[in-house]
Parts: sequence; C-alpha cells; structure tokens
Amino acid sequence: MSALGLWTAVFTFVSYFVCGIPFGLIIAHATGHVDVRRTGSGNIGTTNVARSVGKGAAALTLLCDVSKGLVCMLVARHAIAAFALAGDVSALDHRTLFGCSMSVVFLGCVLGHVFSPYLHFHGGKGIAVGFGAALGLWWPVAVGLLAVFIVFVVPTRYVSLGSLAAAVSLPVWCAVLGFPAPSLVPVVTVAAAVVWAHRENVGKLARGEEHRFSFHRSGEGAGKGEGGRR
Repeated sequence: MSALGLWTAVFTFVSYFVCGIPFGLIIAHATGHVDVRRTGSGNIGTTNVARSVGKGAAALTLLCDVSKGLVCMLVARHAIAAFALAGDVSALDHRTLFGCSMSVVFLGCVLGHVFSPYLHFHGGKGIAVGFGAALGLWWPVAVGLLAVFIVFVVPTRYVSLGSLAAAVSLPVWCAVLGFPAPSLVPVVTVAAAVVWAHRENVGKLARGEEHRFSFHRSGEGAGKGEGGRR
C-alpha cells in the first residue's frame, strides 16, 4: 500500500469514530433531560433537538456536528500532506489523487454519524456533519449544497426535502468542480447513505404527512421528553 493509501485509511478510520460521537443526544440530555431518540422523530440531529428541546440546544448541536466534520477533514488534509506528500502544497489539489483521498475521508465522516459505533450503528441523517466535512473537502462544494438546501427549505419549511435535494446534488457539484472520476465513488456513496437515512421522510413526504419545521415552544417537547414519539 502506498503512503497516501495508508494515511487515507488511518484518517478515514479516525474520522469515522470521531464523527460517530452523538452530540445531539448528549446535548439534549444535558440541557433538557430529554432522550431525543424517544421524542419527536426519534432522530439525534439538529432538527429534532430543536423541536424537542429548543433553539439553544439545537444551535449547539449544529455547531458540534458541523465542527466535527470540518475538524476531521482539516486534520486529515494537513496530516496527509505532511506524511504522504512530504508537505508538497502543490499536491493539495482536489482534482488530483489527493482529491480521491479526501473524498474517502469525507465518506468516513458521514458514515460515522449515520452509523454511529456508539449507538449500535444507528445515528443521525448526515446533513450537518456532511456540510462541515464538505467545507473541508472543498468549500465551493459546501456552498453549492447550502444553496440547494436553502432553495428547497425556505419556501416549504420541509428540512427533509432540502436535505434530500442537497444530498442528491452532491455528486453533481463534485463533478462540475472537477473532482476526478474515482473520487465520485465515495461521494455517490455518501449521497446514497444520506438518502437512505431519510427513507422514512421520503415516505412521509409522498403521503403528505411530513411535519414542517418549527422550534420547540415553552412547555412542549421537553416536558414530554421521556415519552413516546409524537
């Protein structure tokens, strides 16, 4: 195995375990004594934390989930450059084999969150961590994903619809921005994992049963925290 392949595997493995940390679950329990797996949609991500606990907890969850993806990608970027590319800055180009390497680490970040090793391989839906990791992959990709998300969420208030649209657009943005063909394989896998994580939302959208986004109101959600799903 080449040095690039070895260090890519190492940081993909590390990123999987770091991004598997369920910050939404931890924050909701610490701030609202709520197990978000047992309230609302049962998801550990920002949207369900917002509905079940409130804005503050949701903002902190969003920050932590975005940050873990971004930090893992930035650490991997600099470490791989130092260990595998002898510090050659010119090699840090998303259109080269380095882009393929970082796409694999990107995959590790998202799969860690969606299939958390700390929650029996259950987890969130990969949107916040995916955005953070995309910033570290190549920031124009993240901007494109955010634009698609906003275009679909603002008029409808369906977060799941915006998330699905952004996920589907991910391979398109990477292809348009010049990522090499081999790097699109992990990127397509990320998109498929996020769509799979939203499979219940797809059904609800099709049946017209999906809830529009709203923040937790005082006296709601947290008081029901340990109860069943809404």
